[in-house]
Amino acid sequence: MRISLSAKLFGLLLALVAGFPGTASADDFKKFGVPAKGSTEMAGHGAWTVLLQKYVVAGADGLNRVRYAAFKSEAQPALKAYVKALEATKVTALDRAEQFAYWANLYNAKTVDIILDAYLVKSIKDISLGGGVVATITGGPWKAKVLNVEGQSLSLDDIEHKILRVYFKDPRVHYAVNCASFGCPNLAREAFTGANLEASLDAGAAAYVNHERGIAVKNGEVQASSIYKWFAEDFGGNAKGVLAHVRKYASPELKQKLESITGIDDYGYDWNLNDAPK
Repeated sequence: MRISLSAKLFGLLLALVAGFPGTASADDFKKFGVPAKGSTEMAGHGAWTVLLQKYVVAGADGLNRVRYAAFKSEAQPALKAYVKALEATKVTALDRAEQFAYWANLYNAKTVDIILDAYLVKSIKDISLGGGVVATITGGPWKAKVLNVEGQSLSLDDIEHKILRVYFKDPRVHYAVNCASFGCPNLAREAFTGANLEASLDAGAAAYVNHERGIAVKNGEVQASSIYKWFAEDFGGNAKGVLAHVRKYASPELKQKLESITGIDDYGYDWNLNDAPK
């Protein structure tokens, strides 16, 4: 799980630019930070669940893999139609839980769409859609403006770092959005909705924390996902905070292993595409 120099560089750049305003001002996203309290409006995510259940395979090893080849040949038009439907949805008319579900589903669906457009690829970092100098250095499609919601052009980074993390302030965001990589928390086989949001976020957190790519304790040393280093501020600000967060979702077995642990010894991340075997 030891992290390479290039991955360290990526993590440093990610930490530096996650909150970097770029060409968009904070005011551009303010309207997305106000939930419509008491609203009974809902975005439609049934089509996304159908696609997830058909093309996302839950492995016995705890990893969810995507059948990208079949998805591309059989159902990419349906995926694009779902993304378009979300872009046409008035997200500001939704309540807080529905908004969270909306943004997480939109991020994940568009990420899969981007992978399918570029497939075959070995890693999402091999895909370049522009987005400035930082995008050129780090690789990946995250900074390109690939969506438009209520007249606002958005990148995947905008959704994660300028909307979800800023306005929801919930560390479980990192278990909800998926970067199409083995190191990432699983892409769930069911769409988020306002009704299932809390249970789904908790399930995603528990699945990741209790898998070795999230947290592994070997010979008294903790190896953790680089997510907990890149976004430490969302998990309490330091290793102590990360471990406190992890213990909330740890199984009894993992919790026992962490009982006397006070620090994290190593971080790592696998950027290989979460592709299902042919």
